[in-house]
Amino acid sequence: MVSSSHEAMHRIFQHDPGLFSRVSHFLGVDVPTPVKATVLPTDLTEAGPVERRVDTLLRLETAEQGAFLLAVEAQGKKDPDKPASWAYYAAYLWTKYRLPTALLVVCQDHATARWAQQPVCSGPPQLPTLTLTPLVAGPHNMPVITDPEEARADLVLASLAAITHAADTVVNEILKALSTALRDAPEDIADPIVEFTAQGLGNRPAKHLWRNLVAVDLSFYKSYISEEIRDEGREQGLEQGLEQGLEQGRAQSRAEDVLFVLEQRGIEVSEDSRTRITGCLDHDVLRAWLSRAITVSEAEEIFAGE
Repeated sequence: MVSSSHEAMHRIFQHDPGLFSRVSHFLGVDVPTPVKATVLPTDLTEAGPVERRVDTLLRLETAEQGAFLLAVEAQGKKDPDKPASWAYYAAYLWTKYRLPTALLVVCQDHATARWAQQPVCSGPPQLPTLTLTPLVAGPHNMPVITDPEEARADLVLASLAAITHAADTVVNEILKALSTALRDAPEDIADPIVEFTAQGLGNRPAKHLWRNLVAVDLSFYKSYISEEIRDEGREQGLEQGLEQGLEQGRAQSRAEDVLFVLEQRGIEVSEDSRTRITGCLDHDVLRAWLSRAITVSEAEEIFAGE
């Protein structure tokens, strides 16, 4: 049963909303006298179902501090509505699970990262009340892993490094180190890492480089990128006629990969070299050319020793 003192202590502010500004002086803040006040319904229960979903929620336990919750949000751009949603997530989870709750926001560009890491207060400037200060992981603080040995030591971190640096030119070197490290990894470990990386790169140019890096040796990767490459060959093969067309389609796809890598690296390809590459039907030769295309300084160097 709610006591009368309880009722009085809050209802008095309904009676005289301006009272708060006068009381605030004693609380060490200075709240201006309101020019308008509206008493709102106190029932905060949602009238209908409202879908609110955090991207990932983990319950973590540590020996030193015990259990806590980690909410992870992926943020692709600035969104003025997000801080309020994040504050809701943190408050709701804290209330529901009675556990300390942390928020991590993962970004892929510097502007969004700077925006996301700014503290946001629910109250007016002089009355912060509830302050949201997310942890932010992005290109400004994630490591740049370009050493295959370092990538091999932590494949998941290397994948996250590639994802968060997806818009930076340094991502090319990260991807090369990661693809090299993955060649020594068991298939069940390599597959999800390659998937995460491909998905995390989105439609950025680095996605094409990653596709070609893993295509150099499909034996260690049997996920959707390799299937996509095979499907391209199958589709072209159907148009060109049964098995012969299939082989030609696969060869054409691999030849296009070679040209794409060279062009993305800014290497000029002469007409003779282009004709030689597109006219080749030997898959082993094309694979060797694709591997060399990643490091050569001139297009003609891919033919060295032949």
